[in-house]
Amino acid sequence: MPTASRRDRRGDTPPPRTGGSETDVLRGFLDYLRTSIAAKVEDAPEPQVRTAGVPSGTNLLGLLQHLTFVERSVFLGDVVTDWSATFRAAPADSVADVVARYRRAVACANDVLDGCADLAAPLPRPRSLPGRPAPSARWALVHMIEETGRHAGHADILRELIDGATGR
Repeated sequence: MPTASRRDRRGDTPPPRTGGSETDVLRGFLDYLRTSIAAKVEDAPEPQVRTAGVPSGTNLLGLLQHLTFVERSVFLGDVVTDWSATFRAAPADSVADVVARYRRAVACANDVLDGCADLAAPLPRPRSLPGRPAPSARWALVHMIEETGRHAGHADILRELIDGATGR
């Protein structure tokens, strides 16, 4: 298989070089992915940002809308009753609205994580949810890295289909 020459490679933002602790590494990679997907969406053109790029109906703005709900569910304990609906932004929501809502959810999630000294301990929850114990901070971080990374890959492809933009 041929390899790309240095001249042919695109200029990506490299993965983070974080501190040596498990928490620093996990949070560093999660924040890297969060920043990447928000940037992928924030300057995408209307109406393409909300137009389905594949037969399943997946669209760029819907991916970020969904990740907002996942952040709030995992870290804050918000209950989501219809996960399919989280993939659709309201017609009245602008790209800036969805990006700002996502960044607020990330900030709230980071506030919760800032109070977690032990990755094995359950996340603190603002309210008790019967039958739904809080996950450990470690599980929540790894799950969000997986979830955000998966959808960031989808976003990479959708954005390239929209206007050819590549890179992180």
